[in-house]
Amino acid sequence: MGFYAVIDTNVLVSALLSSRENAATVQVIARMLAGEITPIYSGAILAEYREVLRRKKFGFSPNIVNHLLDAVTRFGLLVEPTPTGMILPDMKDLPFYEVVLEKREDDAYLVTGNLRHFPRVAFIVTAREMLEMLDGKSAGK
Repeated sequence: MGFYAVIDTNVLVSALLSSRENAATVQVIARMLAGEITPIYSGAILAEYREVLRRKKFGFSPNIVNHLLDAVTRFGLLVEPTPTGMILPDMKDLPFYEVVLEKREDDAYLVTGNLRHFPRVAFIVTAREMLEMLDGKSAGK
């Protein structure tokens, strides 16, 4: 069994833009699709995914975007977070933070490329750190 994780939109964008299969963001998405990471999300997060991934400037294939969003909703866990009143440097990140807090009893993580947008806490990690945890867990550490 893997981990529960809120995946920040910037991780999805980075993965879809990458031409390297071994990029950490690409591997996080691959491992989500393989069932090692259970995505957790809210209606607000899903709406942001849809809006950002469909921006013309990225040029992502609608089929790939739909496949990714379908995987999140099919294999993920929809969470309605409790408002925290927290003030973050970028308030658009608040839904991601509140969703991960809602599932902390399940050792959920928030995977982001913008650590500076969130409080410094152990459950907010980069894509590389998430992979290291997955590899450590799968190795029985």
